[in-house]
Amino acid sequence: MNILAAIRDEERQLEKQIRRMQSRLKRLRSAAQALGNSASHEMIRTKKRVLSAAARAKISAAAKRRWARVKAGAKKAVS
Repeated sequence: MNILAAIRDEERQLEKQIRRMQSRLKRLRSAAQALGNSASHEMIRTKKRVLSAAARAKISAAAKRRWARVKAGAKKAVS
């Protein structure tokens, strides 16, 4: 019986949280609509940023160089 009461209490809390989130979403959509169609369009579709293969390679090489310096410093500290 105690478990059942705990489940019902949790259910009530979740329903309350859902109502709050729905209210916040409604206010957010109203604000976007007040700003115009461009604002709501931007909220729905965000442009995905894509890195080129060359840019990813540069970032990877830089990270490897940084880690090599960290590891070299750690070896000197141990010696």
